[in-house]
Amino acid sequence: MNAHNPASMAQVHYGDGDFVVLKPGRYVLCAVTGRQVPLDALRYWSIERQEAYAGPEEFRKANGG
Repeated sequence: MNAHNPASMAQVHYGDGDFVVLKPGRYVLCAVTGRQVPLDALRYWSIERQEAYAGPEEFRKANGG
């Protein structure tokens, strides 16, 4: 599977403290930067918005901080 192939983008449901992969893939896109975030490195997301963030700075920007 090629990491640059759109088919390798996962679909994820973000929950409280964890997430569930709905469609397998290698990464999700950061809602702020559009950068690919590998699933094994995903640590920041919004349950309410159901979106991922590359890191704490992106999380703060998306949430008014």
